[in-house]
Amino acid sequence: GPACRVAQSLAQYCVGANYAWAMAEGLFLLRLLLATSARRCLPAFLLLGWGVPVLFVVPWVVLRYLYENEGCWERNEKVAVWWLIRCPILAAVAVNFVVFVRIVRILVAKVRAHQVSRGDTRLRLARSTLTLIPLLGVHEVVFALAGEGEGGGGLRLAR
Repeated sequence: GPACRVAQSLAQYCVGANYAWAMAEGLFLLRLLLATSARRCLPAFLLLGWGVPVLFVVPWVVLRYLYENEGCWERNEKVAVWWLIRCPILAAVAVNFVVFVRIVRILVAKVRAHQVSRGDTRLRLARSTLTLIPLLGVHEVVFALAGEGEGGGGLRLAR
């Protein structure tokens, strides 16, 4: 019924907001590392995190209602409608991957510039990098194109 569809729409918004916020966090961290004023951009980050998902979830709801208004909207029969949700998520994953690479390059450069005699700098760099992987959702790059539908498949199973 309608309540189930509203719940499905809210769930899609939450998933989109999750990826948008991961991207906002990555961009915020990158700005901090580049020594630019990140606090000045706080309203833009808030808009990115909470507002951008509305831009693709609302059209998805309209298209689902018009062309695929069956059940609880849990099935994705029309692939084009589903890609309206997936494309922005994949774009956020791609941006976060680029941000991750840039952040790691900055961290490596900082470690090299401050060659200290302590042996734990490489360990700290490795720890920082490993912390960034889940924070920025870099692991999603591996699973980005894994199927969402039914069926097995090794990549889908690993996901």
